Amino acid sequence: MPDRGGGPTGPRIRVGRPSRRVRTLLMTLGVLAVLGMAFTMFAGFWTDWLWYRSVNYSSVFTTTLWTKIGLFFVFGLLMALAVGLNIWLAHRLRPPLSAMSMEQQSLDRYRMGIAPYKKWLLLGITALVGLIAGASASSQWRTWLMWVNGVPFNQKDPQFHLDVSFYAFDLPWYRFLLGFGFAAAILSVIAAALTHYLYGGLRVTSPGARATSAATGHLSVLLGIFVALKAVAYWLDRYGLAVKSSDFKATDAWTGLRYVDANAYLPAKTILFCIAVICAVLFFATLWRRTWQLPVIGFGLMVLSAILIGGLYPAIVQKFQVQPNEQAKEAPYVAKNLKATRDAYGIDDTKVTDYAGKSTTTDKTKLRDDVDGTASIRVMDPNIVSPTFQQLQQMRNYYAFPTNLDVDRYSKDGKDQDTVIGLRELNLNGIPKNNWINDHFRYTHGYGVVAAKGTTADAEGRPVFTESDLPSQGDLGTYQQRIYYGEKTTTYSIVGGPQKEIDYSDDSGEKTFSYTADSGVNLSNPVNRAAYALAFSEPQIMYSGAIGEGSRILYNRTPKQRVEAVAPWLTIDGDAYPAVVDGKIQWIVDAYTTTNGYPYSSRTTLGDTTADSLTATNNSRAVVAQQNQVNYIRNSVKATVDAYTGQVKLYQWDTQDPVLKTWMKAFPGTVKAKGDISASLMAHLRYPQDLFKVQRELLSRYHVEDADTFLSGSEVWQVPDDPSNKSGDAVPPYYLSMKMPDQSAQAFSLTTTFTPNGRDNLSAFMAVDAEAGTPDYGKIRILKLPTSTTVNGPKQVQSQFNSEQDIAESIRLLQGGDSEVEYGNLLTVPLDGGLLYVEPVYVRGGGLKYPLLRKVLVSYGGNTAFEDTLDQALNKVFGADVSTPEPPDEGEDPGTTPPPTSSNPTVQKALDDAQKAFDAGQEALKKGDWEAYGRAQADLEAALRRAEDAQAAADKPGGGGTSSPSPSGSPSPSGSPSPTGSPDSG
Repeated sequence: MPDRGGGPTGPRIRVGRPSRRVRTLLMTLGVLAVLGMAFTMFAGFWTDWLWYRSVNYSSVFTTTLWTKIGLFFVFGLLMALAVGLNIWLAHRLRPPLSAMSMEQQSLDRYRMGIAPYKKWLLLGITALVGLIAGASASSQWRTWLMWVNGVPFNQKDPQFHLDVSFYAFDLPWYRFLLGFGFAAAILSVIAAALTHYLYGGLRVTSPGARATSAATGHLSVLLGIFVALKAVAYWLDRYGLAVKSSDFKATDAWTGLRYVDANAYLPAKTILFCIAVICAVLFFATLWRRTWQLPVIGFGLMVLSAILIGGLYPAIVQKFQVQPNEQAKEAPYVAKNLKATRDAYGIDDTKVTDYAGKSTTTDKTKLRDDVDGTASIRVMDPNIVSPTFQQLQQMRNYYAFPTNLDVDRYSKDGKDQDTVIGLRELNLNGIPKNNWINDHFRYTHGYGVVAAKGTTADAEGRPVFTESDLPSQGDLGTYQQRIYYGEKTTTYSIVGGPQKEIDYSDDSGEKTFSYTADSGVNLSNPVNRAAYALAFSEPQIMYSGAIGEGSRILYNRTPKQRVEAVAPWLTIDGDAYPAVVDGKIQWIVDAYTTTNGYPYSSRTTLGDTTADSLTATNNSRAVVAQQNQVNYIRNSVKATVDAYTGQVKLYQWDTQDPVLKTWMKAFPGTVKAKGDISASLMAHLRYPQDLFKVQRELLSRYHVEDADTFLSGSEVWQVPDDPSNKSGDAVPPYYLSMKMPDQSAQAFSLTTTFTPNGRDNLSAFMAVDAEAGTPDYGKIRILKLPTSTTVNGPKQVQSQFNSEQDIAESIRLLQGGDSEVEYGNLLTVPLDGGLLYVEPVYVRGGGLKYPLLRKVLVSYGGNTAFEDTLDQALNKVFGADVSTPEPPDEGEDPGTTPPPTSSNPTVQKALDDAQKAFDAGQEALKKGDWEAYGRAQADLEAALRRAEDAQAAADKPGGGGTSSPSPSGSPSPSGSPSPTGSPDSG
């Protein structure tokens, strides 16, 4: 180009083709980029396949994969063919010469511009819509598998008398097909109309006819297909009324037909179906008439009918027929909803019994004696004592316990004991130095079970451990203690290779270990290493010398994660719990089958229904739901995950559940028979918490079976807020071994309470038999309190505790210094017509960073007690006779009364030591120094024991001693603490 300034021109630069070397380099880079993207996609697929193969559930991976691929290609091709065929047909039907108008002259430029690329443009458009449609269809793999494998429920809906499987398995698939048809019809109409417009078949501003006869016929057929699909939609909507949610004052989650649905919407849908069929025929008739007049009139009639018949008429029926006499009109439909909801949630056999709420027994001693036979009252709250387990049994900083421990049953000497249990899991945040080798090679697993009695504490308020220390030892016998799979194990580990792992540490130093189980994926193969290096974005996996022959990578290590992966059609309970079974630590996971298509059954939202004060503070306890809104649920599967090998086993629990049978047809061989559950495993299975929470939410309304009572709303209950904290969330259900009034012996149970809607007094107490393998397992019992009198509910009982002057003063003293008071689970136990409330009180005091049981609150029949131990509190509430010290003489200071003197110098010395220990304990109590207080209590107990032994020796013939009060009969002075607890507040 010449210089614009007019000066001499410079040499011209010729732009030639790139050199061969540059072209080769660019081609190489392009090929490498394509190979890189291909390998990235391959890595994700390959690592998934290797993982499923490692857990022996490769059939789940292949079935799911081939189903997705099949749906993708079938529906992608159908959509591409539909759109592509109509574009091709519109192009073929174009007029030979377009009118020479300004509009067409403008379009000529576009026609000429795309003419060389018409084939590529057609292929590009069809490929794009095909990819989008295929991706959308592949996400419906669950719907397809349920439709093609559906098993009948052998129950019919009360309106159309179709099997429930039609609504649960068939209707969702038909709705998907209908939605796909609508999408294909709409895209085809748009594509055909644009093509006709581009090539002159449709005109907007040109003079003369607006559309050629060919374009009119083509588009009318497509519109006829659309209207025909609308007719099908109207017909399916008739059945959809049985699973339709609507606002209804009797319940916020009403599902099914009401009076207006059966008598207005149902006939309206039938009429609209007929009108839509006629309208579709009119559109098809334009192939011969070549005019839009009749189809447009028919379409207008359909729209008007939809407004008048489908909208206005039902509103008139509701206003003038239903509202003036709603109770009588709706009662038959409410009865259908009541029955279906109770069936769908497994609460149809719930036994509701009237319960007085007040005891009429005057023999307090008998009531006191009945307590032990009625319930094994748990004073160790698994949601409070985790820090205590951590402090006393952590052993090393790289171990940790879960925030919420679990409750289980273990048998000793032929007697079941409620046990609080937790695993000493790996805590990477506590290792001495974080680096890649330490995090993934050396610190790989936790070690051992720690368990404690649920019904008692030691003299200092600590748990009484039945399994403890490192390695753990105690009542559980010999078992594989290494924990490679657990709730806190969220990162990958590489084990079994040249790098040794830290097993555990004791007084002699660190013990090393090398993983020997056939778990995880082998990394000896360089392809596997490359795939995992890419999948985990960790290039060191490719070249690290710590990986060699025998190295295996472990990941997806939490129990819920593994069960969800091998059974993606299950909903997983929020609380997986460990148990020692046949020499192994097994995680037990409850799983549910659900559907949203049970006719007439009201819906519930799992995320909301299963939320309580525990899930609010620990999100890992939240349910893992495949679909959040459901109206049918069954605890159909019990799963186990081996803490050492990671092996997952699924057991069929509900042998009648048609949803589980459907999935077992879709994934044969993945679920074992119920008979394969061993007796030792059966002993630890229990009724799941999330199912119980769903059922209690439904039973707050559906405990009534009478439609009129249901409609009146007078018997609506609510789950009370947790009174032990100020979160405002629902109280969690509690596991407890107890005996309901109609039971002859205690059974491991899951319990909860209800209060009236908007009030705090007690409405009902609910318990389910949680002992798996027993005839009454799953039986729900509700004790319904009278409405004519009021019985204190949990919140009122807690308020009563806090408002009593003596208790409030004692709490204030316990909170002295930097001490904190924590309230444990407020347990409710039915006893002789009344209700016994028990709440442990824990204190974090002085330098102690963990809670110790210091007091127990008990309430029964309006009487309350706040004592050091459960036995003392029960004795006080029931006025039972217990050994008490002689009261001090008038004018004597009860806090300084010395113990009795003795002429025996050994006994006197021991009593003097007891007095010193008592004084030291009182001083420590004033300062809030609980560690010093605990030492003083131990010294006091030892001194009293020495005095007792010395006196016993002196009382023997020839002992030479004189009589002296027994230490057990003359404890430390009035107001002094017993050796088994903190000071008496009274």
